[in-house]
Amino acid sequence: MAVPQRRTSKTRRDKRRNSFKLTVPGMVKCDHCGELKLSHHVCKSCGHYKGKEIVQS
Repeated sequence: MAVPQRRTSKTRRDKRRNSFKLTVPGMVKCDHCGELKLSHHVCKSCGHYKGKEIVQS
């Protein structure tokens, strides 16, 4: 049966858990309506992208 010979230190445990966290998506303001939107995506509220109307609302 596999049993660890030494106890895992707090430093080693925390280094392993370091990259396991949530990330916030990159949100920017829409140039047309000012709503928050994902960068490089069409605005969901007004349908504009790079100053042009892509989706008619």
